[in-house]
Amino acid sequence: MTEPEGVDRAIRVLVAEDQSAVRAGLVLILGSAPGIEVAGEASDGEQAVTLARELRPDLVLMDIQMPRLDGVSATRQVVAEGLADVLVLTTFDLDEYVFGALRAGASGFLLKNTEAKDLIDAVRTVARGEGLIAPAVTRRLIAEFASGPVREPRADPAVLDALTRREREVLSCLGEGLSNADVAIRLDMAEATVKTHVSRLLGKLELRSRVQAAVLAQELGV
Repeated sequence: MTEPEGVDRAIRVLVAEDQSAVRAGLVLILGSAPGIEVAGEASDGEQAVTLARELRPDLVLMDIQMPRLDGVSATRQVVAEGLADVLVLTTFDLDEYVFGALRAGASGFLLKNTEAKDLIDAVRTVARGEGLIAPAVTRRLIAEFASGPVREPRADPAVLDALTRREREVLSCLGEGLSNADVAIRLDMAEATVKTHVSRLLGKLELRSRVQAAVLAQELGV
């Protein structure tokens, strides 16, 4: 059934969290938010993937440490199959978890001490197609690439050859964690134009999310 014209469809979220009390709290927060619908609940990674296939939610709120299949592996499967965007929520902000989740294709990363309002905002942000990483985590990511010994990049710098000069500039802004609105101001262009450039560079680089693009930009020093 189609939605009435002018009425936005609710964002359907699958909550994957192994601790029942925490899961219940997340469901309560999201279920009470206007424009958000909890499509289902999963208590482990395997169930999260199975339900994502069955329910086809817009977004999976994914815990990192879960039984049977961890959140990073579950994220990788969900993203690889194009089932939904993934917003990772965890008590851990260790780099291994951050990079593991983002390289697996997560569109966002938040810590569990995030306020309810910020969690709701994050779900809406990721559902709009704009990646999101908790500010504290973003600072750590950038700091890691800006200091210490130079690491061999995982990606081949030659992948950037397919980008136009403007697309490289946009990619650089994504590497700084800027939103579309911030990029528009930085590069003096319309926000709609920024969205177009982001979509094109993601396609050329064969990336699913702008957060993956940000990690690539940091790794290659764009």
